Amino acid sequence: MDISKKAYAVAIVIQLIYAGMYVVSKAAFNHGMSTFVFIFYRQAAATVLLLPLAIVLERRNAPPMSFRLFLKLFFYALLGNTLSMNLYNISLKYTSATVASATSNSVPVVTFFLAVLLRLEVVRLRSPSGMAKAAGVALCLAGVLTIALYTGPSMSPVNHHRAFAGSGAAATEHHVNTSKGTWIKGTFLMLLSNTTWSLWIVLQASLLKEYPNKLLSTLVQCLLSTAQSFLLAVAVERDPAAWKLRLDVGLLAVAYSGFVVTGVSFYLQAWCIEKRGPVFLAMSNPLGLLLTIFCSSFFLGEIVRLGSLLGSGLLVAGLYSVLWGKSKDHLHTQQPPLAPPSQEPPKHQTTTNICSNDGDDDEEKQQQGKDGDETQLKDLFAMEASPLRHQAG
Repeated sequence: MDISKKAYAVAIVIQLIYAGMYVVSKAAFNHGMSTFVFIFYRQAAATVLLLPLAIVLERRNAPPMSFRLFLKLFFYALLGNTLSMNLYNISLKYTSATVASATSNSVPVVTFFLAVLLRLEVVRLRSPSGMAKAAGVALCLAGVLTIALYTGPSMSPVNHHRAFAGSGAAATEHHVNTSKGTWIKGTFLMLLSNTTWSLWIVLQASLLKEYPNKLLSTLVQCLLSTAQSFLLAVAVERDPAAWKLRLDVGLLAVAYSGFVVTGVSFYLQAWCIEKRGPVFLAMSNPLGLLLTIFCSSFFLGEIVRLGSLLGSGLLVAGLYSVLWGKSKDHLHTQQPPLAPPSQEPPKHQTTTNICSNDGDDDEEKQQQGKDGDETQLKDLFAMEASPLRHQAG
């Protein structure tokens, strides 16, 4: 199998993994598992997985970490992991796995919008790429509003004998379907979660310049998020029974999210991005949405409504519109290499040319630095469309 076919197969596997994450997490919450306790166990499992990898791979290459950088990592862990993931799981409990998968397509759009506000991105509204980006933001907002405010007729579940049935499932489903206020609140909490995650993505561009070791940076943030999530869960969940892990779907969700999503998916996404680029991976997200709709209906018996489908379509259109605009910008910034001069300069111009060449080298280095920053931000922007999100914390 050639690289192209392998990349498509890997992209499908990645989307299957995320569809499974949405379904088992929703099933765990339907069975009464605390969202706050779930985040703590999930982050702890991810830390257990990443720690030996960091010791083996980075024990000789670990750069020093200042106290100022440690505080910055603490803030980033609080924003992008603890806060974002807890908002995400609360909103998943209030809505559905379909909504969670659909709104993940808004992450690149929100990231782009925040980058514009922070002047890391430039929008030229008179250019086709600028109009596509602006249209993508508008479509994303329209999609979220459609999911939140419009219900529409419902589609019957594919399987009425769901695999993750439990005492709390019917009550939760009834509550979600009948309480319009809860559904709206859950949808906008999901958007807020995506916004905090997108802000974290933008901040990572500067962090990786200051501390380029990605594995150690991820490990430290995951470890700090574990401690933060523990303190938050202790403050919210006073019942000791809420902390007990049993041989049920709750334990499955923790193990699946902590090890399969963090470990297997992380590696597969890194391989896919290396071979085909981050935009290729981001464009496979709608496949994950279709898989989630089917799996949530089949395994959870979720009722999919027309409003969710229409809103999902608008979010996907917004995603593709922004990615198309970004790809056009990338093509326009690529310049063909200059041909080397065919003749040597006269000897009396040697000194001047050396000075001039030094200046050109400085300008070239500065330009390469700018291009590197833009590429780094672009890679983060597109890669997190999947949420590389909510996996390693």
